[in-house]
Amino acid sequence: MDIAALSMGMSQMEFAQQASLSVMKMAMDTGETQMTEMIDMLQENTSSGVNYPPDPNIGQLLDISV
Repeated sequence: MDIAALSMGMSQMEFAQQASLSVMKMAMDTGETQMTEMIDMLQENTSSGVNYPPDPNIGQLLDISV
């Protein structure tokens, strides 16, 4: 068994694992930022005091041509 080859293989495996963890952390940070921005946007819309009721005419008719 070649010790040098084993050492290089383990080093490459550790590097790949660290790179994978780094990408996962970046994705989690991006998701957290998007969630925070969405919550802020929803709070701005609901705190403005304007609540529009849904239009009762939307979705009543469906025009389909085949």
